[in-house]
Amino acid sequence: MIIKGGKVFQEDGSFLEQAIYINDHRLVDKAEYQDDGEVIDAEGLLVLPGLVDIHSHGAAGEDFSDGNPEGLKKILQYEKRCGITSYCPTSMTFPKERLRQIFASIKGAQTEDGATVVGINMEGPFLDPAKKGAHVEKWIAAPDVAFVRELNQDADGLVRLVTLAPNMDGAEEFIKEMHEEVCISLGHTTADYDCASRAMKLGAHHVTHLYNAMQPFRHRAPGLIGAAMDDPECMVELICDGYHIHPSAIRAAFRMFGPERVILISDSMRATGMENGTYELGGQEVTVKDRKAVLKDGTLAGSATNLYGCMCKAVEFGIPLEQAIMAATANPARSIGIFDRVGSIRIGKQADLLLVSENLELKRVI
Repeated sequence: MIIKGGKVFQEDGSFLEQAIYINDHRLVDKAEYQDDGEVIDAEGLLVLPGLVDIHSHGAAGEDFSDGNPEGLKKILQYEKRCGITSYCPTSMTFPKERLRQIFASIKGAQTEDGATVVGINMEGPFLDPAKKGAHVEKWIAAPDVAFVRELNQDADGLVRLVTLAPNMDGAEEFIKEMHEEVCISLGHTTADYDCASRAMKLGAHHVTHLYNAMQPFRHRAPGLIGAAMDDPECMVELICDGYHIHPSAIRAAFRMFGPERVILISDSMRATGMENGTYELGGQEVTVKDRKAVLKDGTLAGSATNLYGCMCKAVEFGIPLEQAIMAATANPARSIGIFDRVGSIRIGKQADLLLVSENLELKRVI
């Protein structure tokens, strides 16, 4: 396959009109290209890397935590149709035996017509009950290294992210033991600046949905947000669905952290791509209206917007196009160690590509 005439997004954030050569789902140099006769005319279109969503619970009426491989296939098919080609299904807080069943269900769920599973994001149960969000408090547990390793074995080594509240007993020991095995993300926590900074020095260089489920940034108590800003290795997730974070705070995050440290996520739940109505997340009832998902008490319960929609919202909120694209492609790929395969358009990488109009209307997923 040759794609010609399009403006191709480069790793430095620029666009360059160039031909793209693809063999066996790999980007290849013109000299090694084996002509199969297929040519796509992308004139007038932008060519972007496929998006990488490292934090999503579900979509299309399904949830990873249902533990149903067929349901996960439906999620992956929906995500690919929406331009997300690499995907980390994300768990909620449940009892340990239920989590084992959920993580084991990843086997056999990959489908050729869906996004590629590039890891599992374990958002619970090692959280602070005071910032539990949509997680069920009775199932919150202390950090447990042996249990995570057991889950990783159940999931064929796919666990890539684990959310941890650094102020809970045993958190620092967990970070010391596990930071070279998984990406440890700090979140769902009342941790102050000093506590969060200690965790980062021990090897936790990621933040789960910045601003949400943590202490606010105050001038005398900067909390986790301030600690993350001061750690040059730390990358932060942002839910840019138009409900979780004010547009000004989105713009502030890109300025505080720099565009290379911000990761756009969807945090989507099963109502994504569905009609308004009542759904379930983590064992709790969620009401969704006009893409806003809330528990009975009004707590936000994930989003009902896919990552492509979040990227477009970021642009709508004033984030430069190239920064929004990076935050939905290269940055998440780097954060979980898969940038050698996906996240940019470069010879040798997977040919995960999007053809979009100048106003970001998705035309084709390759």
